Amino acid sequence: MAIFEDIKSLPRFRNAVITIGTFDGVHLGHKAILKEVAAHAQKVNGESVLLTFEPHPRKLLFPAQPLGILTPLVQKIQFITEAGIQHVVIVPFTPEFAGLSAHNYVTDFLVGVFHPHSIVIGYDHRFGHDRTGNIKLLEQYTKEFGFELTEIAVQLIDDAAVSSTKIRKAVQEGRVKDAGSMLGRYYSLTGRVQHGNKIGRTIGYPTANLTPLDADQIVPANGIYAIRARHGNSVYDGMMSTGFNPTVSDTKELKIEANLFGFESEIYGEELEIFFVEKLRDEQKFESLNALVQQLHQDKAKALTLLKDTP
Repeated sequence: MAIFEDIKSLPRFRNAVITIGTFDGVHLGHKAILKEVAAHAQKVNGESVLLTFEPHPRKLLFPAQPLGILTPLVQKIQFITEAGIQHVVIVPFTPEFAGLSAHNYVTDFLVGVFHPHSIVIGYDHRFGHDRTGNIKLLEQYTKEFGFELTEIAVQLIDDAAVSSTKIRKAVQEGRVKDAGSMLGRYYSLTGRVQHGNKIGRTIGYPTANLTPLDADQIVPANGIYAIRARHGNSVYDGMMSTGFNPTVSDTKELKIEANLFGFESEIYGEELEIFFVEKLRDEQKFESLNALVQQLHQDKAKALTLLKDTP
């Protein structure tokens, strides 16, 4: 497995079998597609090569719209390679690249840079300036440049597209268990631990206050969640609050706070990866700190019971 970020210094891949896409989430639908690509590469004694883009094309083309991704780049690459793809090429999505005509995208980029044996894409794949290129245009170049064109089954493409939409909606609505079922793993978010107001430690529930490493990643809906958290090589059970802490604060700044059971170390400036297992309840405003503490006791008991029976 290799990761390439400089497309000007790529090796000559053996019988390169190329697929292209953002593959945000690398969910079960995507994995079915990647399995097809890997199998095709094996069939032609070639190497599987996935091209993805950084930043996400929507960030450049529609900068005023929230991006809302499921997987930051590093995590996405990990999941893609785990799915059997041998090489990942990260293509810088610049204004110049976005301006390539569909013709030049094929001749100068796909053929000129990668010399593909095969291109494996879906029926709905679009490329080039104003997305004018499609699979029918690629078919016109197969004889001229000598590459094979393989269309991914319509059902696989449609399932993947539907899944991506459903997963984003599930996370945004706090249905993290549903999202996990479609992803084939827990939805996760990595953040850096920052100083907070430290109220949690005064009521017996110290929290790690997190700032997501990728500001474009979706944070699950406001509420309390049963979680697992990875710090270094250790994993802890815990619970997490996403929201505005209405009982103790009037701020409108989103807070992401994790209470890790049996964890007492100071880890300011360090990273935590949070795995969202299940939502426990919605965010609430309590009449007093004492009422909040009583609810937190119940939340912890529920989280411990749930996590005990969860792999």
